Amino acid sequence: TWRSYQTLKMEKNYPSSSKVVVIGGGVIGCSVAYHLTKFGWNDVVLLERDQLTSGTTWHAAGLVSQLGPTASITKIRKYTLDLYKKLEKEVDHSAGLRLNGALSIAQTDARWQELRRQATTAQLYNVDVKILDKETIKKNYPMMHTEDLKGGILMPGDGAADPSGVTNMLAKAARKEGAKIFEKCAEKLAGEWRMKINAATMLNQSKTAFQAEIDAACELIDFWKFNAYYAREFHEQYQPLVSPEGNINTTEIRPLEGFVLAVTPFNFTSIAANLPSAPAMVGCTALWKPSRNSYHSNYLLMELMMEAGLPAGVINFLPGSGSEITEICLANPDFAGLHFTGSTAVFQGIWQRIAEALPNLRSYPRIVGETGGKDFVVAHPDCDKKGLLVALLRGAFEYQGQKCSAASRAYVPSSVWDSMGDDLVKEVEKIKMGDATDFSNFMTAVIDDRAFNKINGYIDRARDDTDCKIITGGNSNDETGWFIEPTIILTKNPNSETMVEEIFGPVLTIYVYEDNDFEDVLDLCDKASPYALTGSIFSSSEENIQKAYNKLRFTAGNFYINDKPTGAVVAQQPFGGARASGTNDKAGGPLNLLRWISPRSVKRNNLKIHDWKYPFMGEN
Repeated sequence: TWRSYQTLKMEKNYPSSSKVVVIGGGVIGCSVAYHLTKFGWNDVVLLERDQLTSGTTWHAAGLVSQLGPTASITKIRKYTLDLYKKLEKEVDHSAGLRLNGALSIAQTDARWQELRRQATTAQLYNVDVKILDKETIKKNYPMMHTEDLKGGILMPGDGAADPSGVTNMLAKAARKEGAKIFEKCAEKLAGEWRMKINAATMLNQSKTAFQAEIDAACELIDFWKFNAYYAREFHEQYQPLVSPEGNINTTEIRPLEGFVLAVTPFNFTSIAANLPSAPAMVGCTALWKPSRNSYHSNYLLMELMMEAGLPAGVINFLPGSGSEITEICLANPDFAGLHFTGSTAVFQGIWQRIAEALPNLRSYPRIVGETGGKDFVVAHPDCDKKGLLVALLRGAFEYQGQKCSAASRAYVPSSVWDSMGDDLVKEVEKIKMGDATDFSNFMTAVIDDRAFNKINGYIDRARDDTDCKIITGGNSNDETGWFIEPTIILTKNPNSETMVEEIFGPVLTIYVYEDNDFEDVLDLCDKASPYALTGSIFSSSEENIQKAYNKLRFTAGNFYINDKPTGAVVAQQPFGGARASGTNDKAGGPLNLLRWISPRSVKRNNLKIHDWKYPFMGEN
């Protein structure tokens, strides 16, 4: 966003052009660069022949005064002092402020009238100013000769600053404005890019208009806005609690030393853009390897980010073979992290390769992954049956079940099934399936022929299993697109294949249990699958909800009560699971961003220690 000549010189990366070039450093040059980036100018280069502070020549030894001859000058001066105070905290860099106060005196009636006018104007802008008569000045400053004074004004908040400190603080603040880029991305996506990205997601990934809107627009806008908010808060949140007298302890929020490989999925456009942009938000460089099934929508988002001002080289969009890209990345000593969403097998394979590459890497990489789930719905006999029906239908069949959070196994009491099973089948059979451009369709095609064949394989094996019965759906057609009917399998075996393995398609398997076996079913649900991503409990009894809440504590990273197990919202339900579902680093919350920082603890000693012996040693 903001680059100084020193940085460019070290990187040997001189730009051929820039939107703004500021020539000359010092307080003025760095202030101009800071304010341009603050107001959204995202391509600013500052050129200084030597050090940024070389041009810092400030009259009056850096005096900071809030009083001006006009109202406009007073407002600017107050803004300046307030800015320095704010930036000292935000960027953890001292401006050398020493606010000991300042006294202005008048020896003539004209000067006294002018000072009082300026003081009255300053008070209108909440400047702390005190008007003092001659007697008060004599009392407070007994060493001053006051015989010829008319009066004076005291500015308790005035003082001095270190010009070099101010210069470097402004330069650091200008760099920090990089988060603004992603807020600008969010603004563009909420505006002129919204329909374009939604349409690309519908075309590329076969999403209905509604599913595209809640994913590619709503969720990604939230990712960019809330991640920028979280990143700005880190400096204040993670400062040391204690600085003993004579010491100043601080924490610097640094990015990782190296680059992050982002391997992204096809099924959520928002996740695809978030995986590389989250590390970039806190200062990392990212390499974005998109899914082969979402190149089009993903590249449009890359174009959006570049249009918003993302500097070249921060996020690097690289379609290609996952295995080849991974091998090249792991051969680079600067590989610093993996941000992954995809299959469990691929994630485990990359993790193993990272372990083998460790001796050649500069640092231990951060590994963050979300890898799928076998997401459950457990119903109690006292549940809301209509609410359960809607949750099963939407949770299992929205976006053809191609969500890692999709409801794919359900445990339903026999009394509940007897009263709502037929209704569920009737409602599922009303689902209309077809082209994404037809807004009356609830479902469209699955993503490709591999998925089509894999999902049909599960359905065919269930059809041949004597413990299983397909009670609706089970058919498919690949003449034009890969369409699979919403399918419900009723099983007598709670450990049948479709009850324990991730399918990633429109298939829901239901196990009907005896009403009095609720607690046993909770144990069964916990142990049946290696995954632990999402799940939900349906009950009207708080006692039974708490039983499920406690028994299934580690069975789902996102747990829903009387709701479907899909639809996590950024900043409301940060998303992620453990066990075979991933590292549970919660995308959509601050915990994920913290994985991409490498903090530095700094102790500044202001005590003069000139004796190496400790007091307890005494005199020898």
